[in-house]
Amino acid sequence: MNLLENIREGLRAIQGNLLRTILTGLIVSIGIMSLVGILTAVDSMKHSLTQTFSNLGANSFDIRRKGFNNQGGKDRVYPNISYVQAMQYKDMMSNNAKVSLSANISGATVVKNEIEKTNPNINVIGGDEYYVEAQNLILQAGRGFSSFEHEYGSNVAIIGSEVKDKLFKKRSAIGQYITMLGRKFKVVGQLESKGSSMGGGSDRRIIVPLETGRQIPLVGGAELTYAIKTVIPKPEELDYVMGEATGIMRSVRQDPLGQEESFEIRRSDSLLQSLNEISGYLKAGGFIIGFITLLGASVGLMNIMMVSVNERTREIGVRKALGATAKQIRQQFLIEAIVICILGGLVGIFLGILMGNGIASLIGEGGFIVPWLWVIVGLTICVGVGVISGYYPAFKASKLDPIESLRYE
Repeated sequence: MNLLENIREGLRAIQGNLLRTILTGLIVSIGIMSLVGILTAVDSMKHSLTQTFSNLGANSFDIRRKGFNNQGGKDRVYPNISYVQAMQYKDMMSNNAKVSLSANISGATVVKNEIEKTNPNINVIGGDEYYVEAQNLILQAGRGFSSFEHEYGSNVAIIGSEVKDKLFKKRSAIGQYITMLGRKFKVVGQLESKGSSMGGGSDRRIIVPLETGRQIPLVGGAELTYAIKTVIPKPEELDYVMGEATGIMRSVRQDPLGQEESFEIRRSDSLLQSLNEISGYLKAGGFIIGFITLLGASVGLMNIMMVSVNERTREIGVRKALGATAKQIRQQFLIEAIVICILGGLVGIFLGILMGNGIASLIGEGGFIVPWLWVIVGLTICVGVGVISGYYPAFKASKLDPIESLRYE
């Protein structure tokens, strides 16, 4: 009996015990479903979050004075980045990247028109000609600022969708006037809504030309602190350009040699790197959970195969009496175990993909993905489980004495 005939014999045995095959396959399906489902859910959520973070600008980095977020701490407080320093950096980096300068003018502003007014939660930003592009903001209506408006500081504004909905509910905001910070501004553009996925920050934002923002006096006579965002065309050159930017900024800030920088550079994809680290832990945890489930499934499969050997002892004796070798008997039972595992695994992979994408869609707006890597891993594990679970029963069947087997009732 060759291998092909042995495979046919194994398939006939599976067909002859269809109910047992289905129940055994279900054990494996549950294990594979839990493994593939968890890993698919992690991949799907990661894919969704990766797209969100990429929209923030994975090919850019921000420069701020060191200690910007620790103003109340005991660490050394470094001077703000001045407008002159920011412009020097922008000019020196203009050949390699687009540099956007911005400044936070007011963080709790009430904006009015002739009828309505907003809550005191509107953020007013002064931005240059690259600000909208660098922040990956999209204009839903209207236009951006002209070169004249940027250069001479005109009283024009681009508003977020929440500001528009509050002040201009049933009409277009373009061409209308709003009042804030003691000035009247003409609305020339409206930003597309970012929704809750971005925390609603850009929806409550008003952008004015940077030169206009510099003309508005701050509360208490405080000075503006400028944020610098550098966008490069090739993300793979990010590390190189960051190194060059560090040298230019040290020169601009006149940081002495041997001393630390008075500014800090933060990659915009740092959140993405943290996400990759967290998702790695989630995948490891999911793999362990799925492996434990599969371990239980393999024990159940081995137990059922042992029962199958006992039930078919007489059949084994007949086959041996007709000339079947121990190797051929062992092959038959191994083939049965592997086929059952593969059939159960295919069902489990299908259910796992549906389950994983379903979980991801409930948590966030993730697209439907098919994790081909985990499909291949799942099928490989199925074959491994079939071999491991079926080997001992197959070995036991191959060692049965043909005379004693023929007497078995």
